[in-house]
Amino acid sequence: MPDIAKRFDQNPLLAPKDLPASGQGLQVACLLNPGVFRFDGKIWLLVRVAERPQQSEVHVSFPVLTDDGGIEIMEIELNDADLIATDARVIRYKGIDYLTTLSHLRLLCSDDGINFYEPEGYPKLFGQGYLQTFGIEDCRVSLVEGEYHLTFTAVSSNGVAVALRKTTNWKNFTSHGLIMPPHNKDCAIFEEKINGKYYALHRPSSVDLGGNFIWIAESPDGIHWGNHKCILKTRAGYWDSGRVGGGAAPIKTEKGWLEIYHGATKEHRYCLGAVLLDLEDPSKVLARSEDPIMEPLEEYETSGFFGHVVFTNGHIIDGDQLTIYYGAADEFVCGAHFSISEILQSLGY
Repeated sequence: MPDIAKRFDQNPLLAPKDLPASGQGLQVACLLNPGVFRFDGKIWLLVRVAERPQQSEVHVSFPVLTDDGGIEIMEIELNDADLIATDARVIRYKGIDYLTTLSHLRLLCSDDGINFYEPEGYPKLFGQGYLQTFGIEDCRVSLVEGEYHLTFTAVSSNGVAVALRKTTNWKNFTSHGLIMPPHNKDCAIFEEKINGKYYALHRPSSVDLGGNFIWIAESPDGIHWGNHKCILKTRAGYWDSGRVGGGAAPIKTEKGWLEIYHGATKEHRYCLGAVLLDLEDPSKVLARSEDPIMEPLEEYETSGFFGHVVFTNGHIIDGDQLTIYYGAADEFVCGAHFSISEILQSLGY
């Protein structure tokens, strides 16, 4: 089945040049896949903004947060024998992994879903404390019983984990710390309870046993999670052979819970597919995309900070129309429309 995304003619909607840096002496290196929601009659993006110092020909330099919220710049000579810098996203120095950029989250809004701007009076969201010193990333936004749940990746030298903040007005936030310990990410909370329980998709990882698979968990309160089950694994020879991870909160349809997820090959080519979960027991997989519903085809998806990537963790729904906002090549924010019925049809439903 071919790529069925109807990309916005205006893509890319946002590029690094469109936002000023938040950190002194830093530059915006990339804008990445935003969380998406409706609020106050507008469409909002909670964009991951990745910043770093201007790079030189002899050094690699990158920022990290200090425990008290300040920024420290680390600088390493490129010819240092202890430096491994073959990946644009991560470097290894003296056996320790560091991110080449420091990410935080910025709010932008739009009246038409195409032209976005930063409104006044809303805070930028930064990492807090020693478990978020390498930044916060890839936020999913779920509206559950009138309260927005922000699940995001918290990164530090202690590992990659899932943290939670909540808000009702996007000006005041309650932090609930880590809800899933390292190594875990790609966490999205369902937007309604099922049989009185909260449910969430998440992605624990292992470098030795297992793999980068999608799991589901349940909770009595949306904070403490248990009864974890692995529901979606990688498939050898497919477009999602290297890793899989959930996108935004699953979409409730008559046929089941529809989840748009990302898959990548071992060569790091990222595509989007769909999986359908049972309405009453979402740990049961009913159907899964044989072929991707979206793959990196346009130049802004194949060339950028890290090319050959389409990645989403945010969408809005208008009847049968699903609008996803996605990160392209780890540098740009773009938009595309899908038909929910067409996706379900591709799954045999």
